[in-house]
Amino acid sequence: MEVRDPIHGSIHITPCEVPVIEHPFFQRLRKIKQLGFSDSIFPGATHTRFIHSIGVMHTVGNVFDKLFNSHESADHKRLKQTVRLAGLLHDIGHAPLSHSTESVMPKISELKIPKRLIHEDESKQATHEHYTIKAIADSFFTNSLNQAKKDFGIDEFAIAELVLGQTSTPEYFTIKNINYFPLLHQLVSSEIDCDRMDYLLRDSYFCGVSYGKFDLDWLIDNFQIAIENNTAFLGISERALTSFDDFLISRYHMFLMVYFHYRAVCLEQMLYRYFQHPENEYEIPASIEQYLQHDDHYLQEILKKSGNFWSKKITKNHIPDKIFERFGINDLEQEKEIESILKSESIDYIKCESQGRLSKYSGKNSFYPIKVVKQYNKSIIDIFKATDLFSRYSTNHSVTRIHCYKSNLSNLALNKINEILKS
Repeated sequence: MEVRDPIHGSIHITPCEVPVIEHPFFQRLRKIKQLGFSDSIFPGATHTRFIHSIGVMHTVGNVFDKLFNSHESADHKRLKQTVRLAGLLHDIGHAPLSHSTESVMPKISELKIPKRLIHEDESKQATHEHYTIKAIADSFFTNSLNQAKKDFGIDEFAIAELVLGQTSTPEYFTIKNINYFPLLHQLVSSEIDCDRMDYLLRDSYFCGVSYGKFDLDWLIDNFQIAIENNTAFLGISERALTSFDDFLISRYHMFLMVYFHYRAVCLEQMLYRYFQHPENEYEIPASIEQYLQHDDHYLQEILKKSGNFWSKKITKNHIPDKIFERFGINDLEQEKEIESILKSESIDYIKCESQGRLSKYSGKNSFYPIKVVKQYNKSIIDIFKATDLFSRYSTNHSVTRIHCYKSNLSNLALNKINEILKS
């Protein structure tokens, strides 16, 4: 089986991946847009989690082949297929409209996830990742992995653990006394994982912007296996550090220019307002089988039929007017003054706060750090010690906006706000 993709060209699908992709629960991703509300600003951004997931799987396979070169043992084939499936399924638990609907998910405990995959307080609210590991390891979807089990001895729990980032069976990932779990997890989720490598290029392409572009081939060509204490990590050649920095900056700029666009962010906040309404018209079930019907189309139909104020505004793409915007800590006093005026007139307003940073990882909290391999003596150091980019961009970049319908403002209030903005 072969898929034609505008980002990667021809993508080969192995026989054991076919039943996984053809399963209705994976097909659900065809109806979940990758960027939620962003197509209201970037009309081309209607690409889905479906093709993104296939693109991640393809990229994972290419990186694995580069790292392991000509290794063709049964163990290597098993690990390659395991991590390809982890890349393919890393987003399978995503709810409608991307991350926007996670606020109406049930508690983790209600999903009844196998105990070996739970490493946190089950009274917390579930996220798409919890639905992902439940779907992979313990649901009606799990049977789609039977061919992979038969052909390669794949363990569904191993796939889920690669997504999760923790394993109770390191021996599954060990070949000749080397534990490859950290390396394989890094291909799925890390500072420079295949998920990010795909979505940056894909989002950039479909949004029609140039911010997310980077040299994918050069990065992959310079990936290496870095082994410390019989544990394998993802390494990158010292000569490709500039490309690594470019990758991080590209992602950073995508957040500022695309993912933080005021219209998409405001629409998300309006959706939260809708969810908070006491009528409680929409909630996400804990059952994976019932979750099958929950895609963008399903939620949009509920919004269309609703008489709720916010649902009507969302379906018509009518956001409140943006009356204030500040970046970083600038204009904080102006923000307080404007909020004071709005509160004094009992004006309902939406305050959108978006925060992004170069990386959520740091030398202190990265359990599996990317390694840099020195070109001449082959010594290995953590990526945080090899580039100053993390320290230069260590602070969050924040954007705060205030939205309200100007028609609700008195002339006096509107004049006061205009005076504040001029000062």
